[in-house]
Amino acid sequence: MKAIIIHEFGDADVLKLSDAATPEVRPNDLLVRVYAAGVNRADLTHRTGGYGHPDFGDSPIIGLEIAGEVIGKGSAVEGFEVGARVMGVVGGGAYAELARIDYRMAMPIPAQLDYVHAAAIPEVFVTAHEAMIHLARLTSGDSVLIHAAAGGVGSAAVQLAYATGATVYATTDGSKLSRVEHLGADVAIDYKTQDFADVIARKTDGQGVDVIIDFVGKPYFERNIASLAKGGRLIQVGILGGGGSVNVTLEQILYRHLQIIGTVMKSRTQPQKHAMIKRFRDHWLERFEGAGSLEPVVDSTFPLSRAADAHRRMESSENVGKIILTMQPEDLIEG
Repeated sequence: MKAIIIHEFGDADVLKLSDAATPEVRPNDLLVRVYAAGVNRADLTHRTGGYGHPDFGDSPIIGLEIAGEVIGKGSAVEGFEVGARVMGVVGGGAYAELARIDYRMAMPIPAQLDYVHAAAIPEVFVTAHEAMIHLARLTSGDSVLIHAAAGGVGSAAVQLAYATGATVYATTDGSKLSRVEHLGADVAIDYKTQDFADVIARKTDGQGVDVIIDFVGKPYFERNIASLAKGGRLIQVGILGGGGSVNVTLEQILYRHLQIIGTVMKSRTQPQKHAMIKRFRDHWLERFEGAGSLEPVVDSTFPLSRAADAHRRMESSENVGKIILTMQPEDLIEG
C-alpha cells in the first residue's frame, strides 16, 4: 500500500509517499480502507521530532484520525461488520491507504456525511467534548470563552457550546470573525486588535465567564485567570503560544474557587481513550444528522501525495476548520 512514512524529522518536505506493508490485524482491530484522514497539530509535532521518537507506538506511519470502509476485523471485535463506514482515532497510521483501528476507538459515520466530512469529526469533536462538557461541566446558561476558535478543536467547541445553550465568546483572527459567528459565537473577538480580557470584563460587567478553553498557553494564562468568574474552570488543551512557568496568585484560586485542568488525548491510557470516544458518541453522534445538525468544518482537502502542502497550510494558521487528506486512487500518484 501507499503511505507517508517519515525517515527523518524536519520541515514539511520530509513527508514522502512510500510503499508500506499492510498493517497486521490484532483481535480488537478493524482493518479500514482509508478514504480520508484528518491533519492535526500533533502531526506537525510528530514530523518535527517534538515527541522524541518516530512513531506513536502503534505505527511508523504518521496520522491520528481516519474515515473509511471496514475490509477486515479481528476475532474480538463487537458491533462492526465488514463493509461498515467508520471514522475514528488511531494510534498512528492514518496517512495511508489502509489502517488498523481499535474498534472501541471507531464510530459509525452518520448516513448523510461523506468520508471527507467524517474525517473532520473524531479528533476535534472528541477533544472539544472532553474538555468543555466532561471536564469543565458546561451546561445551558453558562458562559464560555473559546480561544483559537477557527481552528479544528476550536470550531468544534464553538458548535458544542452553542448546542449546549451556553453564551459563547470566541477569539480568532479578524478575517475569520464572521465564520466563527456563523458557527455559534455570540461575541467574536479579534485577538490581534482587542484584549480579550477587556472584552470579557466589559461584556460580563466584570463577572467573568464560567469556562475558558485555551490552546495558547503561557501568553494567555494570567488574562485567562482574570477572565474567570467565581467557581470558573480553565481547561488547558494546548500550548501553541508557549509553555513553561506562569505566574498565578494562589489566593485567587483559593478564594475565587477556580479550577485549572489540563487535558491531552495522546497521553491518556487506552481505556481512558475508549471512554472518551464513548462519551462523545453517546452525547453527540446523532446530532450530525438532520436539520440543525452539527457541522464538520472542512477548510481544504489535499491528496495524500501532497501531504507536505497540507502541513504547510496548517503551519500558515490560515485555515478555518479541518485540513483533510484524501486517498482516492488518483490521489496516490506522486508528482
